Amino acid sequence: MKKLLMMIAMMAITTVANAQFESGKTFIGASVTGLDLNYNGAKKWNIGVEARAGQFIKDNWLLFGQVGYQHIGESKVNDLKIGVGGRYYIVQNGLFLGLNGNYVHETKSYNDFMPALEIGYAFFVSHSLTIEPALYYEQSLSDHKNRSTIGIKVGLGIYLPKNKIQNSVKEAFK
Repeated sequence: MKKLLMMIAMMAITTVANAQFESGKTFIGASVTGLDLNYNGAKKWNIGVEARAGQFIKDNWLLFGQVGYQHIGESKVNDLKIGVGGRYYIVQNGLFLGLNGNYVHETKSYNDFMPALEIGYAFFVSHSLTIEPALYYEQSLSDHKNRSTIGIKVGLGIYLPKNKIQNSVKEAFK
């Protein structure tokens, strides 16, 4: 009897875990970067924020769009970025690998394209809310020495069930 109960409990846990990153779910997230938790050749203090929204196109595969803002303190420079990316959730407990590309605009004379890699973990604090620390590397294609950055970011994520947004929009227009 104990073995049967244990097997049922394991099946229930597996079912819940598999449902977190299933096809059709929507993801909304935001993160904070900088705060001297990164390094680049410019060695200047900075802070950045990013917002992401996307959808799981297949189980464990997330595609998203993102926008961001970064303030570099000493030089009083502000970067705006827009990009697209994807994540693959390696295991159902939240470990993920990410790849994205961002167009960065700073001034009329400086624009850049920066592909980035990240590895992180989605800690579920509720059924749909996560805290997501990640280690990232951004490669500058125009100023590798001063702009390429390695760092840590911390974010929040919301994983909405399938069709939750579509059903909310349909209800609003009835």
